[in-house]
Amino acid sequence: MSDNPKKSARRLQSRILRFCVYAAGACTLSVLLMLVLYILVKGLPHLTPELFSLHYNSENVSLFPALVNTVTMTFLSLLIAAPLGIFSAIYLVEYAKRGNKFVGVVRITAETLSGIPSIVYGLFGFLMFVIALDWGYSLLAGAFTLAIMILPVIMRTTEEALKSVPDSYREGSFGLGAGKLRTVFRIVLPAAMPGILAGIILSVGRIVGETAALIYTAGTVAQVPDTLLGSGRTLSVHMYSLWSEGLNSEQSYATAVVLLVIVASLNALSSALAKRLTGQKKERKKRDARSKA
Repeated sequence: MSDNPKKSARRLQSRILRFCVYAAGACTLSVLLMLVLYILVKGLPHLTPELFSLHYNSENVSLFPALVNTVTMTFLSLLIAAPLGIFSAIYLVEYAKRGNKFVGVVRITAETLSGIPSIVYGLFGFLMFVIALDWGYSLLAGAFTLAIMILPVIMRTTEEALKSVPDSYREGSFGLGAGKLRTVFRIVLPAAMPGILAGIILSVGRIVGETAALIYTAGTVAQVPDTLLGSGRTLSVHMYSLWSEGLNSEQSYATAVVLLVIVASLNALSSALAKRLTGQKKERKKRDARSKA
């Protein structure tokens, strides 16, 4: 008889916790839906063909040059940050000795860099790349600044993805006579690829949505520059400029719709790639099990 009150209390606690979880999920989903619907309602009526003209002027306020600059900025930033972040994580997980003080310093530094406001990165990029290196307001200065911003994200997510790979994968590879380098690039990295892609997609989302750092480094010129040392605005900066001017707020909402579509497409693409890679990994496991049998 004494166990019944305890069981009833546990059931009540589990129901309360389940309700809290469901309520939190419903609140999060409702806020997200409200934001998306607000942007769509405000922006869709103002999506016109003139917004996608090849050249910007005060009449069409075209976002096409900003879209091209956004793609270029994303490609350049990932080209700089992705190899550095991935190889740094490989060193920290696979090669560095446990208890190494240098590893602890690197991890603390990466966590510290993740919490620095973007405006501070913008000021650093302005002083370092625009002034000291004399690159001026340019896509290259903005790309290097964003690369420094997203480097901790890529490094930490890659590190966690590598740690999630079971040690049995490494032991099996070593048992077959493979070396350290071959094991890392042929066994460990493919198994950790979904997590690595998630970090890269998060970084892309930050690049696409960044404004403050790019205003101080890439500038706000509403044209596609002829060279990487030319100034140009991205979609987020374009949206901010239109809104701050106060003359084209409707087009600013339309730009927000385009940004929303880009971010949603990137998330869908990353999810599809992760599922495909996970499916290929499961198929390889099944083939290995059949061959052993």
